[in-house]
Amino acid sequence: MTTRRGFLATLAAASSWPALSWADAGSPAYLAAAKEPDGGYALFGLSASGKDRFRIPLPARGHAATAHPTAPEAVAFARRPGTFALVIDCFSGLVIQQLDAPRGRHFYGHGAFVNGGDTLCTTENDIETGEGRIGLWSRSKGYARIGEIASGGIGPHDIKALPGNALVIANGGILTHPDSGREKLNIETMRPNLTYLDAEGAIAEQVALDPALHRNSLRHLALGPDGLVACAFQWEGDSAETPPLLALHRRGEALRAVEAPLADRAAMQNYAGSIAIGGSARHVAITSPRGGRVQVYDLNGRLTHTVNRADVCGIGPGASGFVATDGLGGILAIEGEAATPLNHCARAWDNHLIAI
Repeated sequence: MTTRRGFLATLAAASSWPALSWADAGSPAYLAAAKEPDGGYALFGLSASGKDRFRIPLPARGHAATAHPTAPEAVAFARRPGTFALVIDCFSGLVIQQLDAPRGRHFYGHGAFVNGGDTLCTTENDIETGEGRIGLWSRSKGYARIGEIASGGIGPHDIKALPGNALVIANGGILTHPDSGREKLNIETMRPNLTYLDAEGAIAEQVALDPALHRNSLRHLALGPDGLVACAFQWEGDSAETPPLLALHRRGEALRAVEAPLADRAAMQNYAGSIAIGGSARHVAITSPRGGRVQVYDLNGRLTHTVNRADVCGIGPGASGFVATDGLGGILAIEGEAATPLNHCARAWDNHLIAI
């Protein structure tokens, strides 16, 4: 197991890979996984206008992907509790590496690059203990597994890289075990949190919502200006309750839940599927495929408008607002209260639209 000192040492390693760029792969703006009409799955690169730039088949249902910061390379993750991730050369369209979770681990569907793209960090579950782990993989060593560090909680889902090779992690709090599939084993005792790790892998800061909201699973993150972290939640408590599904955080402050009006909270059906900061970094949007809603807030936490769209889930920043995808194959631009179709494809888009 890599120690904190060892983690720091890996961040000092230099990368010497060929200097291809995302422009060589057609300058895609987004990555998105989808199910196709024949029942197969694939990862797509999409332009800013929603057109296909590339398609790479996946062996099973995907969840999210992470893009290398400079090279035209993506890592596509299986839906949790998946045990594979595919490293894809988006220039050639080839899978260049399959990452298999070590014995006793499974992936949670997200990852992030640090150290200028030389270290891939993956959210994982230690199956025996139920503790969250962050797997470390060296790109310059052919994506060799070089160790792991603690996530700071149970059920780490989303992860984002911060300046200085730091990480911020959404520890969802939900205990699962592959023998039980996707069954949630600790709803009564779950304790989600937002954890910041420094470049050595130590916990630098950790915050959580009020204990009364301990069943509000923190799942997805978006990064904004001035160190803002926006957090999307999925409620695992009484369905008759309508807790906030969005919270905002800056280092050194409390995690601030955003209270939308009751009717708007109820319309989301206690589920935020994805989150993004867009609109020239002035707004944050959360989606609910269950409620068929996109809610857009300003960065002070005020709900500014809502867009209705059946089965909408994927969301990413657009030129002057957001771009969203739905399970019916739609891709739309959201600018203010207007939702303009960009494209429609014969496929069901999965949960996330990842901006490159």
